[in-house]
Amino acid sequence: MIEQQGRVVALENGAVWVETHRSSTCSACSARNGCGQGLMDSIGIGQQRKMLRASSALNLDVGDSVVVGVREDALVRWAVFVYLLPLLALLAASFVASRMALGEPYVIAAGLIGFVLAWLAVRAHARRRVADPQLQPVVLRMMRVDGVGLFPRGSDLEGSKP
Repeated sequence: MIEQQGRVVALENGAVWVETHRSSTCSACSARNGCGQGLMDSIGIGQQRKMLRASSALNLDVGDSVVVGVREDALVRWAVFVYLLPLLALLAASFVASRMALGEPYVIAAGLIGFVLAWLAVRAHARRRVADPQLQPVVLRMMRVDGVGLFPRGSDLEGSKP
């Protein structure tokens, strides 16, 4: 699971809306002082707040801090599909146009047409799969207010300190 911390901002039946704070991993990089991305993060440009709907079986309230997760295998498959398919279509269409001995403008146009058609196919497929439970974020656990540990609400460990 790929995990992200967030705060519950709205409740639904069987799901919650979570606001996440996304920033880059520059804080862990040794080159952060000489990097443009590190500079942008230090002044707040690279940080964004996102809202996402996550399914949840936990008893949560608005304002609770939670950890949401997305399955790694699903994320990797979709990343390959979204990025690789249009690129392969661009290359294949350009190759076919080139093998047909068309001029350079036609090869370029064929590549762009292949890219756009593949992008439209990816978009249509994504719209059909938007409600797939395997692809949805899930609330994994609730964070304690003091930030010391992560325990599901109501567990025996919730009141104890490590």
